[in-house]
Amino acid sequence: MTDIDRIDHSVLYTTDMDATAATYEALGFTLSPLSMHMGSHRPGGEREPMGAGNRCALFGGNYLELLGLFGDGGIDPWNIRSLIAQYEGLHGNSFGCADAAVTEERLRAAGLSSSGVLPLQREVETPDGTATARFQAIHLERALTPEGLVHAACHLTPELIHQSRYLRHANGATHLESVLLVVDDSDLAATVQRYARILDVTPVADGPRQVLRLALGQMEIVPVSGFAEVLPGEGVPALPYMAGQTVAVADLAAARTLVEGNGFATRDLPGGGFFVGAAQARGAALAFREVRS
Repeated sequence: MTDIDRIDHSVLYTTDMDATAATYEALGFTLSPLSMHMGSHRPGGEREPMGAGNRCALFGGNYLELLGLFGDGGIDPWNIRSLIAQYEGLHGNSFGCADAAVTEERLRAAGLSSSGVLPLQREVETPDGTATARFQAIHLERALTPEGLVHAACHLTPELIHQSRYLRHANGATHLESVLLVVDDSDLAATVQRYARILDVTPVADGPRQVLRLALGQMEIVPVSGFAEVLPGEGVPALPYMAGQTVAVADLAAARTLVEGNGFATRDLPGGGFFVGAAQARGAALAFREVRS
C-alpha cells in the first residue's frame, strides 16, 4: 500500500473570501470559521504569517479548502499570485499521509521534492476555546506542477480540524471524491506518469480520463480533447487547468433540489450526477455524485 492514502483536501484560491464562502454556503456546505495560516519556508524555521486564511467544508476524512489571500500580495510564500492572475479557482491540492518522514524520503528519492518536512499551524476555535492545529507538509517541486501547489500533508491534530459540529452539510456531502486536472494532449502521458510516481499507484483508464485511485478519493487527468465528455459546456481558461472537483452525497435528488433552489444552474454529469459550472462555483466546477464511502 502506498504511504499516501487519500486526497486530503482540494485548495480553491480566492481574493474575495466573503463572496466565495457565501457561494459555498449556498451550495449547501457548512464552513468552518476563518483561520489564518502561520508557516515556515524551511524545516525547523520560524513560523510567520502567510498572508492567507481558510474556511473549510469538512467531512471527517478529507475536506474542501477555500483559501483566501489577504493583503497587497507582498506576502506570497506559495508563489501562487501569478497563477490566480490567470484565473481564481483550484490551483493545487493536498494528498494525505500518515508519516511525513516516510513520504518525504520517498518523494525526495524519486526527485519529486526537495522541501523537506515543513511545519504549518493555524489557530482554530473549539468549544473549549482557541487551540493550535498543527500539520507537516512536503511540497512537490513547483517546476513539476505547473497546475499549482501540490503537496502531501500529515495532520498532527486532526481532531481540531474535523470537529463534529462542522461535519453535517445541508447538501448531504460525505467526502471529497475527486479532483479533475485538464492538460494539453501532448502533456497527458508525462502528467499521468508524474502523478503515478507522486501517489505510487497505477493509473486506470475510464473513458477519456486517467484515474489514480486512493483509499479515499481519486485524482483524474483528462486531455483537453476529451474534456467536453467529462464536463460538457465548460471552458478552459489556461492549460494545465484544475477544472473541477466532485463531492459524494447521500441523496443526489435532495442535493440537486437544494442547489437549484438556491439559484444555481445545474447540468447533468455524464455517467450520473450533476454539476455546477466554474462560473458560478468560484472558478472550478463542482460536481455531485452518489458515492459510497
